[in-house]
This record gives sequence, structure tokens and C-alpha cells, in this order.
Amino acid sequence: MLAVHEISSELSVLHIPEICTWNISLESTLLDLPLYNCQIELTQQAKEVAQAFEGNSMLPGVILTDRGIFVGILSRRMFFEKVNRRYGLEMFFKRPIEVLYRFSKQEVLVLPGSKLIVEAAQESLYRSAASVYEPVVVEVAPQSYKLLDVHQLMVAQGRIHQLTNKLLQKQTEAKLIQTEKMASLGKIVAGVAHEIRNPLNCIWGNLTFLLSYFENLLQLMSAYEEEYSEPCPRIHALKEEIEFDFLQEDLPVTLEGMKLGAMQLLKIVNGLHHFSHMDETKPVETDIHECLEITLLILKNRFKNSIELVKNYGELPPVRGYSGQLSQVFLNLLVNAIDALTEYAADREKHAQYLDNWQPQIEITTQVIETANGKWAAILIADNGPGVPPENQQQIFDTFFTTKAAGKGSGMGLAICHQIVTEKHGGQLNLRSHPGENTKFEILLPIVRKT
Repeated sequence: MLAVHEISSELSVLHIPEICTWNISLESTLLDLPLYNCQIELTQQAKEVAQAFEGNSMLPGVILTDRGIFVGILSRRMFFEKVNRRYGLEMFFKRPIEVLYRFSKQEVLVLPGSKLIVEAAQESLYRSAASVYEPVVVEVAPQSYKLLDVHQLMVAQGRIHQLTNKLLQKQTEAKLIQTEKMASLGKIVAGVAHEIRNPLNCIWGNLTFLLSYFENLLQLMSAYEEEYSEPCPRIHALKEEIEFDFLQEDLPVTLEGMKLGAMQLLKIVNGLHHFSHMDETKPVETDIHECLEITLLILKNRFKNSIELVKNYGELPPVRGYSGQLSQVFLNLLVNAIDALTEYAADREKHAQYLDNWQPQIEITTQVIETANGKWAAILIADNGPGVPPENQQQIFDTFFTTKAAGKGSGMGLAICHQIVTEKHGGQLNLRSHPGENTKFEILLPIVRKT
């Protein structure tokens, strides 16, 4: 066997396994790290501990047991510190390890194997200065313990820190790209809306004149018939050919229909122009119901698939905010609800029994609620679709989280909604869902009293 001072020299050649060989992620636990299992009974001699350290240069310490029951640990550092002291060999080396253990009792940090690495690293660093470099005891199963080298724990924590920074950078870049896309889209939509609105205003204005001109022509025709009561065969034949009586009744109706169509188109263009205000720099007094109606107008075509829309609008005061961004929140939540209902209805074979008497429905409710934190404008968007599974509800607002198939969802929509509501408007976005029954998104926007 090597002399004690020779064994101690093994400390200088310790190597930590390459971090890239570990399966490390943000959700990694202590069980994902290299753990060491060397158990020594208190009755065994200290020289047997020295042999264990000699046999494995990576071993951070030994687990001490009393008739198989865990009682504590003895680290490599503490062992050699005590043994290499003056008279250390004579005092401890040939005696039971219990003597050395009682003489140098250490603070022991015991953590469950399910503990996240980032949390374990934090708890390890909170230890006293004398114990901060001691191994961590990991309970891998009830009454079953292994040791973790604190250096390896810190290296793993550093790796997770790098992964976190990369993820944050990726999320920030994705948000910037998405914001830039929305701003660019807003400018394009605003430009298109402007180009459409100019000729549309011309059509709208001229339709009014056209209807008036037609009425004037009918008055002139009536005056001619009164002055020249004798029927003229040529005029009579022409009136028969062009079905003048039908034309006289139908043309005003046609012009009114064109006028209504132009009015509807003008509303859509104005809605697009309103929706394009994604780069607003200052909050303004915003009519929530107007934002909802503009969003519903844009989505009108999506509601044609037998989806019933129920509106329960209460009285809401104006809310100070960014109208274009709030419209985007309403749009994202409504599109999610429509997609969920459409997919759910398409899966009739799986849900045939439930879908027999099921009518897809989206309900929008608005009201003022009062809490201990003040008054809020509450907007509830609910659907009677499949609901959100409990395991997904905690992640629903996380960036990049999506349950949609590849290419159908970026995982940015709800994250952006949450950011707009909470960061831009100081509000809350809450999810309440019962799987198999419904999904409800509640938007709370603070109502600021006028002074």
C-alpha cells in the first residue's frame, strides 16, 4: 500500500469528466450527474479509507454507516487533512474510522436525487465557508445514498448557466424578429389599407350621387309621360325590351346593396388600418369593444365553419393602452380557439359520442370587476373545445411552447399575448381550462380613474 503522503499526491491529478459527455439540460437533476458509492462501516480502520481513495482518484469521499445505516460522510479533503497532521498517522491510521469521524465531524448536506442542479448548487453555496467544498450527499432512493463531488456540481451549474444564456438570447432574438415582422406587417397593411381606402371613398361618395341621379332621371321620365300622354310605339317597344318597370324597381335596390357592400368594405379597411398600429409609442384611451369588433370583422371568414359566436358585452370604460397591440392579443386568442374547435370537430371518430349533441361555440364576455388591487376591465374569451391538458397549463405562456404540428405554430403567439398584457399594460392574462370541457382566457386590464 502507498504511504499516506503518496496517496495525498493523487489529489493533484484529479480529472473531472468532460461536461459534454453529461446529459445536461435546464431540467437536469442530481441523478444526471456522476455519483459515487463507497460505503465504509465505522468499525473499519482508517487505512481502508486510504485504500479506497487510492483505488479511485475521482472519489470525493466515503459514506459512513453504522451497521448499514447512514450516519455521515468523510471527504477526501478532510481525511488527508487530519491524517497528514503531526501524529495523524499514529492517532488515526490503524484505529476505527469512527475515531477520525468523531474528531472531525462535518456539516452534511443531504439532497434528494430529484433536486434540480441549479437549486442544488444554490443550496451548496449557502453552506458555511468550512463546508462549501465538501461533497453533497444525494438520496437516490429511500435510505440509499451516494456522493456528488461539489466541483462537478458547479461545473454542471455553469453549463446550465450557459444554456440559459443561450436560450434567453434565442428568445430575445425571436421576440425581436417577431416584433420586427409585426411592425413590417403593420406598415404593409397600413399601406394597403390606405391604397384601398382612397378609391373606395371615391366609390362610396359616387354611389350616393348615382342614386340621386337615378331618382332625378325617374322624375324626368315621369314628367315626359305626363306631358306626352299619347303612347309612342317606339318608346313603348324600348321600354318592353329593357323591362323598364323591373329596372325602375330593382336599380335602387341594387344601388343600395352596392352602398352596403362598400360600407362593409370600408369598415374592413378601417379595421385593418386600426389593426396595423403595432408601433404605437404612447398609450391612448382605447375602446375595448371597438377593438373586439374590429378583430371579429377581420376573422369573419373563420367563423363560417358552424362556430357559434356569443357576445356578452357589459359596460366598460375606456382603457388606457395600445389599441393595435390589444387587437393582436384578441386575434391570437380567438384564432387559437377557432383552431382548437376546428380540429376537435374534425376528430369525430374519437369524440363521436360527445360530438353528437355538441355545437362549437366561442363566447366573449366583458365586465368590470373590482379586487383588492383596484378595478379591472375583464375580457373573457372561452371556447367549449377539448381544453388544455394539466401538464401543459404551466407552460402555455412560455416562448416556443406549442402543441401544434411542425409548421403550424411557432410557440410565440401566447407568449407575445402575455407580454403585451402584463408588460405593456400592467394587466394579467390567466388560463382556466377543464380538459374535455372548455378553455377560458381571462384578460384583466387596469382601469385608471380620471383625475
